[in-house]
Amino acid sequence: MNAEFIEALHDLEKEKGIDKEVLIEAIEAALISGYKRNFNSAQNVRVDVNRHTGQVRVYARKSVVEDVLDSRMEISLEAAQEIDPNYRIEDIVEIEVTPRDFGRIAAQTAKQVVTQRIREAERGLIYSEFIDREEDIVTGIVQRQDSRFYYVDLGKVEAIMPLTEKMPSDEFKPQDRMKAYIIKVEKTTKGPQIVISRTHPGLLKRLFELEVPEIYDGVVEIKSVAREAGDRSKIAVYSVNSEVDPVGACVGPKGMRVQTIVNELKGEKIDIVRWSEDPAEYVANALSPSKVVHVEVNAEEKMTRVIVPDYQLSLAIGKRGQNARLAAKLTGWKIDIKSESQAEQEGISYPKASNQENAADVDAQ
Repeated sequence: MNAEFIEALHDLEKEKGIDKEVLIEAIEAALISGYKRNFNSAQNVRVDVNRHTGQVRVYARKSVVEDVLDSRMEISLEAAQEIDPNYRIEDIVEIEVTPRDFGRIAAQTAKQVVTQRIREAERGLIYSEFIDREEDIVTGIVQRQDSRFYYVDLGKVEAIMPLTEKMPSDEFKPQDRMKAYIIKVEKTTKGPQIVISRTHPGLLKRLFELEVPEIYDGVVEIKSVAREAGDRSKIAVYSVNSEVDPVGACVGPKGMRVQTIVNELKGEKIDIVRWSEDPAEYVANALSPSKVVHVEVNAEEKMTRVIVPDYQLSLAIGKRGQNARLAAKLTGWKIDIKSESQAEQEGISYPKASNQENAADVDAQ
């Protein structure tokens, strides 16, 4: 090694943010192993790399003793004082034992150490970048697929998407672009592993945050999301400004904002409903697109009984119970739906008020 090598380490420190002193110490530690391995030495040695010239020296470290039992590890007081009269028993004497051809081994070892440290530093930087992006949306390019994963290039790193995290309507080919949601970032021996998803409710939330400026600005808040990926979703929104309609803001002019999201999710239907502190009103809104006559709330059991017009019963329940299931997931309340005829037969009394019109039917298909 030479002064040019030290200068290269200095440049690395500026470019990669890797401390030059840390690199040199790592090289010295690796050279100790290299010396012992290549020269079959059991000596206790120290390797010194000159911080200016790059010159490498190897020193055997020996303890000063009265009677030498192991000449590889010990030196007599008499011999030590021939080197320096100030040595005393139990002092450590360093004797240079640098082999003639050690420069070649040193250069090779240094290159390996620096390469490894650069790789580790880059992995650390990538991990630091993406751990802050957990629960965020990313755009990547599909590289390949095997029996378990899609492999997606995110630029600096390759993410994996388990096939269980793709939507039923998703079919990706190599070089296709996709938007996905980061669900996990982990450190592994091969670097950071980033797991992404297309089915997570967080993807829908992030897509709305990208498309709706009022959400990004904090005027409109997403209170809850319920999703059956690739089929239907419900999202509850609230406006902190009474002059801003949260549902209208999410739908956008001529439905353009929500339609962009629907297109990204391959035709997934999205119901945007108005959030309310009042459980009865919130549950009624959540059952959109069906109309609701009355909601009876049992706060202790966190359960609601919902009365709907006879002709709205199948719509309120939905295909295979999907609408009611999503509404329950969205609100966090159990929902028991009955038609007006069923309520009458079971003797359930309720005020015959006009239908609640607060639910926003935004079937953006």
